[in-house]
Amino acid sequence: MLDRSCIEAIDPLLEILDGKWTLSLLLELFVGTKRFGELRRRLHPISPKTLTDRLRVLEEKGIITRTLYPGVPLHVEYELTDRGRNLQPIFAAMWAWVQENGISAEPGAEDMA
Repeated sequence: MLDRSCIEAIDPLLEILDGKWTLSLLLELFVGTKRFGELRRRLHPISPKTLTDRLRVLEEKGIITRTLYPGVPLHVEYELTDRGRNLQPIFAAMWAWVQENGISAEPGAEDMA
C-alpha cells in the first residue's frame, strides 16, 4: 500500500509531466533526437513559445539535453538523457493499464455501455 511519503516523493515527477504538450513531446523524443522545427511540425498546433517553455523545463530537470550546432543555418537538437529514457517503462506501464482496464471519465461508466 502506498503511503503519504510515496505520494510526496512522486509529486515532483508529476509536476514535470504536467502540461498539455509534455507527454506528446516526450513521446516524440522516445523515438530519437529531434530538431526544434521537427518537433514543431510533429506537435502542430503547438506554439513556438509553448514548445520552448516545455523544452526548457525538461532541460532544467535533466530529462533532455539541448545541443546547439553553430553554422549556417544554426540548428538545435534535443534528445533524452538517461534520466529521460528511464521514463519509458512508466509510459509503458500506463499504456498496459489502459489496455487492461480501459479509461473513462467516471468509474464504472464502461460497465453501463
